[in-house]
Amino acid sequence: MTTLNSSAWIVPDWPAPPKVRSLITTRVGGVSRGVYSSFNLALHVGDDSSSVETNRARLREMTLSVSDAQVACAPCWLNQVHGTRVVDASIWTADDQAPEADAAYTRQAGSACVVMTADCLPVLLCDEAGSVVAAAHAGWRGLLAGVLESSIGAMGQANGKLMAYLGPAIGPQAFEVGGEVRSAFVAKHAHSAAAFKPCGQEKWLADIYLLARQRLEALGVEEIFGGSFCTVGDADRFFSYRRDRQTGRMVSMIWLDRG
Repeated sequence: MTTLNSSAWIVPDWPAPPKVRSLITTRVGGVSRGVYSSFNLALHVGDDSSSVETNRARLREMTLSVSDAQVACAPCWLNQVHGTRVVDASIWTADDQAPEADAAYTRQAGSACVVMTADCLPVLLCDEAGSVVAAAHAGWRGLLAGVLESSIGAMGQANGKLMAYLGPAIGPQAFEVGGEVRSAFVAKHAHSAAAFKPCGQEKWLADIYLLARQRLEALGVEEIFGGSFCTVGDADRFFSYRRDRQTGRMVSMIWLDRG
């Protein structure tokens, strides 16, 4: 087994049940080169596929490092399209063609829900009993369309029994958007106005963490953690599409332990 350095990943700091396991990768610890240096996990961004597969094998080893299980979990890779479709991770394997979806859930131990990001917001979800988990790719388009609502609906739990962790995303001082983005959010949810600050003519700074918290709280999710990163400002740890355009992707994943 490859020797792995724990600085290559983040273990979310939240009071999830013991059976619930989660980790978030950084850009550190892989074999990719150039703009993808070094732990790119996406096959669709132009990186050498053999490097990505090596990195994905290392990711499976990482799951053992934060788990009591003896067998690595099986990730459900998604073809993300900024939509709201949610799939059951337990019916897909790493060898299957990735389903077109932006979220996954599972009640089966050993099946991992995985989302890839490089500025968009990854949201990890679990219930207080540790019986179901989910991961959502929540860029502004997905948040506006209702990807969190769809994810929580698929989990089939009383919303007040859920908790959420907000992973690394573009921070509120870096996320400049046009007036049409703000207008779309405010038209759908008036209180979204609090998540936008003016920064020029028809330009706004959007707080994607606050937008996600608003949606989660509206759904009755009261325990919300994380949300303190900025992928754009931390080039040593995180890929950022807005900063670099051509770049890799990190992974945020959650699963139920086999142990």
